[in-house]
Amino acid sequence: MKDLKRIEIIDLLQGKADDQIEKEICVKGWVRSKRGNKNIAFIALNDGTIVHNIQVVVELAQFDQDMIKRITTGASLRINGKLVESVGQEQNVEVQATEIEIYGEADPETYPLQKKGHTLEFLREIAHLRPRTNTFGAVFRIRHAMAFAIHKFYNDKRFFYWHSPLITVSDAEGAGEMFQVTTLDLDNIPRTENGKVDYSQDFYGRETSLTVSGQLEGELGALSLGKIYTFGPTFRAENSNTPRHLSEFWMIEPEMAFYELEENMNLAEEFIKYLVSYALENCKDDLEFLQSMYDKELVERLQHVVETDFVRLKYTEAITILEASNQKFEYPISWGVDLQSEHERYLVEKHFKKPVILIDYPKEIKAFYMKENADGKTVRAMDVLFPKIGEIIGGSQREDNMDKLVARMKEVGIDPKDMKWYLDTRRFGSVPHSGFGLGFERLLLFVTGMVNIRDVIPFPRTPKNAEF
Repeated sequence: MKDLKRIEIIDLLQGKADDQIEKEICVKGWVRSKRGNKNIAFIALNDGTIVHNIQVVVELAQFDQDMIKRITTGASLRINGKLVESVGQEQNVEVQATEIEIYGEADPETYPLQKKGHTLEFLREIAHLRPRTNTFGAVFRIRHAMAFAIHKFYNDKRFFYWHSPLITVSDAEGAGEMFQVTTLDLDNIPRTENGKVDYSQDFYGRETSLTVSGQLEGELGALSLGKIYTFGPTFRAENSNTPRHLSEFWMIEPEMAFYELEENMNLAEEFIKYLVSYALENCKDDLEFLQSMYDKELVERLQHVVETDFVRLKYTEAITILEASNQKFEYPISWGVDLQSEHERYLVEKHFKKPVILIDYPKEIKAFYMKENADGKTVRAMDVLFPKIGEIIGGSQREDNMDKLVARMKEVGIDPKDMKWYLDTRRFGSVPHSGFGLGFERLLLFVTGMVNIRDVIPFPRTPKNAEF
């Protein structure tokens, strides 16, 4: 074959290679479909750069027929051919093949994606192949775009990217649902004299786990560098088999010195509007595809978020609204309960019909590090609630008063001696500071219109599921 430089399909379909029309080019990719008659074949080729395929026209008389028969859905090809204007309506250009090389075949009897119309449930069982479908190609391109936009947003605002540890001794959430990290021989676990596990013989010399949050270590960075953000995997050993839970998921957690609750809310609203705007501007083809296939109101809902001021509402006011709603909730509502997704979505989707930032929660249902309000009953927490999702961001102003923080630790059963490193930030030069966490997969559910969180991460980790 002629040694021609490959042109990516996105450049062909978006007009970035129009100067190559009537010239011979090279394209490479996977076959999405092949159709035709005894004289001509039409191959739909996709290389992953865009949801659309390039049509390759093959005049069968010019090629070995045994080789043409080996070109089936899923096969990978290198094609040299002339780029010409297309007479069809689907795209402006197509490739008239002059040379074809089969990189890899795909047996039509065993290739799982040979036929169209697979359910999302089936595709989860072949997560290693599902990115080749239009749906998951679109989802994962959007996932990349959102990750890039997150780094750009914070870099442009002079935040520093802070790498918090994945292996930790602290439980930031206080829930205790953590994956243990150990090198001890599980068939011969060393014990102390009183029968407890002897962690002094473990790799780190103490009990360690995978982190559920980078927040506490993030505070250390903010109280030195001013503004930081973490963006990395977090883990929770919660036995929840629901469309909204993963045991391995990604979190974005900014922490800001000298920010109080109002500034925290402003940043959260600006941040999420930036991300949605970025998706609308840079993921148009993928969003339109997902809208046509899964969520007819997707683009309209995204635009509504960008154009709408978020409601700011106190928890106590929210309880009053919910109690007066005459809705039959699965979980009863009263002051002091932690709101469930059904309560959050009622506020967002039915009552206000716009995103809501809920603040001033009862301190008993929030983490120990949140700053106590003057009433002694509530804390300066904030949750951003979104349509179809419920809580998408959770954050607070952090407690900067040493005595109050120690007292709250003792209330929830945390030994201050174990958190000396954390308390040092309050001992030496404490300042007002705030932060929040955005669940990356929750964001992607909203932006893509998918309904199951397992469909917005390449390899979902859930109870009894770690195949890949």
